[in-house]
Amino acid sequence: MHHFLIALATTPSPTPTPSLRPGLSEDQVTPGTWGFVLTAFIVVLTTFLIVDMVRRIRRVRYRAQVEEALVGETDGAETDGAETDGAGTGGAGTGGVVSGKPGVEESNGDAGSAAR
Repeated sequence: MHHFLIALATTPSPTPTPSLRPGLSEDQVTPGTWGFVLTAFIVVLTTFLIVDMVRRIRRVRYRAQVEEALVGETDGAETDGAETDGAGTGGAGTGGVVSGKPGVEESNGDAGSAAR
């Protein structure tokens, strides 16, 4: 076994000479300077597009969270208002409906009929 390993270690392996096929030049097989510049430009442009897309998605997500919080607050005000308004008037109160008030948006994003 040792003789085999020694024979493999001492036998020189052929090294290929770095040359191209006949008829080809290095300019025909490498992208060159303009290829590098164009590839770098595409990478930078793609990075900016991804950063902008993430920023826009985050903005939309935050706006949806704020809108849900506002709808949750108005729903809480409606249930509190229904208990206090309707109790003293014998049921003739508004029932906590706030969509008719100006400036209060409905859950679908419409400002209501009073704002039109």
